[in-house]
Amino acid sequence: MTRRRPIYVESRIRAPMEALWAATQEPGQHQRWDVRFGSIEYLPLVAGEPQRFTYATRVAPGVVVAGTGESLGDRDRADGSRWSGLRYWADDKRSLIEAGAGYWRYVPTEDGIRFLTRYDYRTRWGALGETVDRRIFRPLFGWATAWSFDRLRLWLEQGLPPERARDQAIAHAAAVAGLSGVWLYQGLVPKLWRVDPGEVSIWQRFGMSESRARTAVRTAGAAEVLLGAMTIVGARHRWPFAATALAMPVLTAAAATTDRSLFARAFNPASLNWAMTALAAVALATHDGRPSGRLPLRTAPDRQPDVGDLP
Repeated sequence: MTRRRPIYVESRIRAPMEALWAATQEPGQHQRWDVRFGSIEYLPLVAGEPQRFTYATRVAPGVVVAGTGESLGDRDRADGSRWSGLRYWADDKRSLIEAGAGYWRYVPTEDGIRFLTRYDYRTRWGALGETVDRRIFRPLFGWATAWSFDRLRLWLEQGLPPERARDQAIAHAAAVAGLSGVWLYQGLVPKLWRVDPGEVSIWQRFGMSESRARTAVRTAGAAEVLLGAMTIVGARHRWPFAATALAMPVLTAAAATTDRSLFARAFNPASLNWAMTALAAVALATHDGRPSGRLPLRTAPDRQPDVGDLP
């Protein structure tokens, strides 16, 4: 089997070493911020043997995959850095990961601690498993690791509980999906595809001919599609949501000027624009302080130790 490139994630965390160590080494704290694990439990320690633990992950509603791991040892070094390695395996045939190994490193710097991980694993299911891993699972698993590292950073640096960070991220993603979905639908379906007669009649009230009014409807639809796409692409910025919040009252006033009877219909401009304004407000309120999978490094800036042989 061809060995894939190990997953690497690094985050700079400005927190005391002991606080970072506890948050990553104690199972009760670890499972709070690491989205890859639903539960982690230490098994009774046997003298002369590595510390073993069990883990479980919910991969789908009602489907939980469990596995076992063991700590390879924790080391304090003369330069003040720390290291923790582990091996893990899953006998559950539903698990794509058959066995893996990796480590965490804690390297003090002038502006915090370089907290990094490097790990690799062996897949099951033959060629199918390798393809699923290469195209879907490994990129997703790497992103989940980076997102979790940033959630840990927010917890230790800003005191934002991991559960609240998760809820904030979900609320922001839902607001972005709602706004972009409405913009895209309103632009594509009633304007570009159907060229809704009601939309055409609004422009005709400004003295346009029918052909020019249809062109105006399509132009407005293209602008809405563009704004929907920019809401997704530019979600890391605040301006798409601020633009929507400012545009909604203007569009509502324009609709009232052309035909007030519109406001007596179901799903009229007033109700739709009010809902979009509310979604924009939620997106703005949840924009800052949420975890991001883009912030941690995904490529080592210097040489890192090999992961080692897989179990």
